Amino acid sequence: MRIFTQEEANDALEVVRPLVERLVGARRRFVHVAGRLEQVEGRVAGNGGGLDLERVRELQEQAAEVGAEIALLVGELEAAGVQVKDLDQGLIDFPAHHPESHETVLLCWHLGEDSVQYWHGVEEGFAGRKPLPF
Repeated sequence: MRIFTQEEANDALEVVRPLVERLVGARRRFVHVAGRLEQVEGRVAGNGGGLDLERVRELQEQAAEVGAEIALLVGELEAAGVQVKDLDQGLIDFPAHHPESHETVLLCWHLGEDSVQYWHGVEEGFAGRKPLPF
């Protein structure tokens, strides 16, 4: 597991931020396609017919393509040493060590923030965010 300082995490945003932007966009597309597929399938269940097999196949292919893109982006982020926490918000964590306790903590950032400005304990999650510096 890679350990980041606040400075290293902020430097990593140059690479990480565009990946997270793409990830959030891909997640939105996936939710949209999945919703359309659910509508098509719901109409069939509701009236017992009228299934447009070509449309279902097209939507399934789109969902698979976007799903593969999401998996690729998550893989790239994990390879960069970050932990992906929320695909909708673009929330990621950078593992770090607390300077006093030397415990592993997480430097927290989400899409829309200018820089890494918060941290939380491993078990605390987003709700436990505290401002940096430690």
